[in-house]
Amino acid sequence: MARVRDIEIDQVPEDARETYRRFASQYGPFLNQVKVFAHRPPALRHIMGLLLELAGEQILPKRHLEIALVVVSKINACRYCVAHHTPRLIEQGLTPEAVADILAPVVPGFDEVDLLVRDYAVEVTNNFQYIRDGIFERLRRHFSEEQIVELTLRIALCGFFNRFNDALQIGMEDGVVADMLAHGASEDTLPRHAAE
Repeated sequence: MARVRDIEIDQVPEDARETYRRFASQYGPFLNQVKVFAHRPPALRHIMGLLLELAGEQILPKRHLEIALVVVSKINACRYCVAHHTPRLIEQGLTPEAVADILAPVVPGFDEVDLLVRDYAVEVTNNFQYIRDGIFERLRRHFSEEQIVELTLRIALCGFFNRFNDALQIGMEDGVVADMLAHGASEDTLPRHAAE
């Protein structure tokens, strides 16, 4: 259970209910997260609404988006996000072993663009103030400026979600870890918390 109480859909203002419903049912199994965000309907409407709108447009290849999200979540040791996004990345053709070792120098099954996205996610997460022009020259060979902006946004936003989830101790929804295991990943894929 989270550090704050759950807010059910009938407890949010009418103008936030559709975003709540759509995010909880269409975006993925993120109901526990929505129940916490619902304490602040403007955040629910705008942040969850933004994610729904970006998902609807889908200008980034799903494989590259999921690589970025898993990388950031592993760096930040967010068990919630790693568990939610590992199955989605496996669905994009990565082996469970590749996902588990996504931060290793060599990742089986990664091509040049996969490695570039992984490395950019690491830079935006760990070295954002020191990113060199060279990585942008490489990004421009494979992505439009619109895609680079969205990739950067999604990497930074993932870091926000990692911190939000862990600070408020948002619990894993039923079936999320089972889904990850059903996709062939092991529980060792999940980061360990310092207290464990």
